[in-house]
Amino acid sequence: MYEGVVQDLIDELGRLPGVGPKSAQRIAFHLLQADPVDVRRLAEVLVEVKDRVRFCSLCGNVAEDELCRICRDTRRDPSVICVVEESKDVVAIERTREFRGRYHVLGGAISPIEGIGPDELRIRELMTRLADGAVTEIILATDPNLEGEATATYLTRLLRPMGLRVTRLASGLPVGGDLEYADEVTLGRAFEGRRAVE
Repeated sequence: MYEGVVQDLIDELGRLPGVGPKSAQRIAFHLLQADPVDVRRLAEVLVEVKDRVRFCSLCGNVAEDELCRICRDTRRDPSVICVVEESKDVVAIERTREFRGRYHVLGGAISPIEGIGPDELRIRELMTRLADGAVTEIILATDPNLEGEATATYLTRLLRPMGLRVTRLASGLPVGGDLEYADEVTLGRAFEGRRAVE
């Protein structure tokens, strides 16, 4: 335990996701030793991001305007929507340069343990986007874990009766991985998603 404001800083840093007590202490002491100009710039950016950044009114992605950059882009295919859990998933998919449609950010995944049900996610907003019939395909890109699977299953049951093509991102063995280290679910998915060798 440290005195006053130093301990307050460590406590606040420790509340960040993925930052444990030792990391929080390390970051705090880095900030204490850093140039005051750098620390002030960090503080200003933190305040500015909270003031200026909001969520896109259409897809739920982070944005500085009413609509995010992707929703404003008229070159994107409006007939295909990729459903993701968080905004960081949009960034990951965009890095591949493979997807040219639009996105829908749910804001999480179904997790009964954490008390997150379908009503806590942006599923109602997704259904509103589908009402005009312009969308023909929904790509479910939720995480390949228990919560992501539950969310994908729920959405599939909700969307299939609408006559939409509902697809799920393929998952399986990572390149460079060893079979002996793959878990049963990953290995099972790799078998399900196998394709002909050309």
